[in-house]
Amino acid sequence: MTEGDVLSVMREAYLLILKLAGPLLIVSIVIGLVVAIFQAATQIHEQTLTFVPKIIVIVIMLLGLGSWMIAQLRDFIDSLFVMMAQL
Repeated sequence: MTEGDVLSVMREAYLLILKLAGPLLIVSIVIGLVVAIFQAATQIHEQTLTFVPKIIVIVIMLLGLGSWMIAQLRDFIDSLFVMMAQL
């Protein structure tokens, strides 16, 4: 396995991390922003108010996207095992 192969695997791993975590992080940021605007408008500054909507939305997204995420991860791991078998 050459240095280029290792760098290619690392690049694929980083892209997979971004692809899997990106939607969850973006939605979490948007929900946090909406709650922050609501808190500023109503002057309710409860610290725990931001966590409940984020947790609910993240759980719903994981239920909806979980199978896709597992399939993406499984494909990546399968390609790693194929690459290791060729060594």
